[in-house]
Amino acid sequence: MGRILELARSRRSIRSYSCDPVPLEDVAYIVDVARHAPSGANKQPWRFLVIRDPLVKKLIRGKCEEVERRFHERVDPEFREWLRSRGISWRKQFLTDAPILILVFARRGEPYWIESTWISIGYLILAAEELGYSTLTYTPSEVDWSNKILQVPEEYALQAIIPIGKPAERREAREQDRRLSLHEVCYLDSWGKGLEI
Repeated sequence: MGRILELARSRRSIRSYSCDPVPLEDVAYIVDVARHAPSGANKQPWRFLVIRDPLVKKLIRGKCEEVERRFHERVDPEFREWLRSRGISWRKQFLTDAPILILVFARRGEPYWIESTWISIGYLILAAEELGYSTLTYTPSEVDWSNKILQVPEEYALQAIIPIGKPAERREAREQDRRLSLHEVCYLDSWGKGLEI
C-alpha cells in the first residue's frame, strides 16, 4: 500500500485534543505542503492564519459558537438528530483545546478560488496526519465575522478552521466512518460500470 493511501485510511476527524504543544516547525511543514497544491491559473488563492494565542482562540470560539447556536436552531429535525447522534453540537471546545488552529482563507474572484483552496486543505490534513497530528475540517456556518475581528482583508473568505494537535480521544474507526468501496464510487468507460482490478 502506498504511503498516501495509508495516511488517508488512518486519518479520523477528532473533536477532542490534548494540550501537548505543536512545534511551529511542524506547523510550517504542514502549511508548506498545503501551499504546493495545484490551483486554477496557478493563482494560489489560499492564505493560512496560524493561531496559538489562547485569547484569540477564545475569541474565535465565542464567535463560532454564536453562529453555530443559530445554525442548530434552524436546521430540520432529521439533520439535528443526525448531528446529535454523532455528538456534534453548537459547542466547539476543540477551538480552545487544540494547541494550534489554522484558519484557511481563499481570495474571492480568482479562477476556481474555492476549489483550489480546498485542494490545499486536503494536502494540509494529510501533512498533519503524516506528522502524527489529528485534525478536523471545521466549516463555520457563517464566516463574515472573521475578517473584522482578525483584521483579514475583505477579498479573503474564511473556508475552514483546522484544529491541529494530539488527540485526547481514541482514533478508532467507527461504523459511521465506513467509506464506500472503490467499486461504488469509480466507474470505467460508462456510468455504473465498476472499475474492476
